[in-house]
Amino acid sequence: MNILIAGANGKIGRRLIPHLVADNQRVRAMVRDPAQQADLRQLGAHETVVADLEGDCREALSGQDLVIFTAGSGPHTGPDKTIDVDQNGAISLIDQAKEVGVGRFIIVSSMRADEPASGPDALRHYFEAKGKADDHLRQSGLAYTIVRPGRLTETPPTGKVTLAPRLTEFGDITREDVARVLAETARAPLDHTEFDVIEGDTPIIQALTDLAP
Repeated sequence: MNILIAGANGKIGRRLIPHLVADNQRVRAMVRDPAQQADLRQLGAHETVVADLEGDCREALSGQDLVIFTAGSGPHTGPDKTIDVDQNGAISLIDQAKEVGVGRFIIVSSMRADEPASGPDALRHYFEAKGKADDHLRQSGLAYTIVRPGRLTETPPTGKVTLAPRLTEFGDITREDVARVLAETARAPLDHTEFDVIEGDTPIIQALTDLAP
């Protein structure tokens, strides 16, 4: 399967590449800065492509079976940049993916994206942006999976999660475990599916198997 990672040089994207390659997927890493290409090829990406989420990405999307959107504006940017990347960038990539014939789209969203008022005021713009991108993906006609992790951490991974269409309690999850969830989701029959995920006691593969219809 040909997979494009949008945001491939991010903290989740970089961790995701080796997992997909180990699973015999062909990975195309999309970055905005050409200086990042060599490093991502060393991580195992078969191809790298330079494209800007705020521009024309059709060439990067061409020939891909699946897009995994891991891009984000980062914690130190203001609301305007969050809207540009997490909302409008995602929406544009979804539309362009459909235009060029990509069949499936996985997006990394966030818990509380559907209920932005339930989170801290300082993060409300982030949850709102994620929620609007999620809504657009649901209505796009693409096969999709929306992955909504809790608070992202840099602690060592456990390979175990709590995962459900909706979790009532907010929690943490390591970025490495999110990458593992995405890699397993890429090959799982989880179309038109969305779920919250935090650290827990169930092995990732088993948690996704239990979720599958």
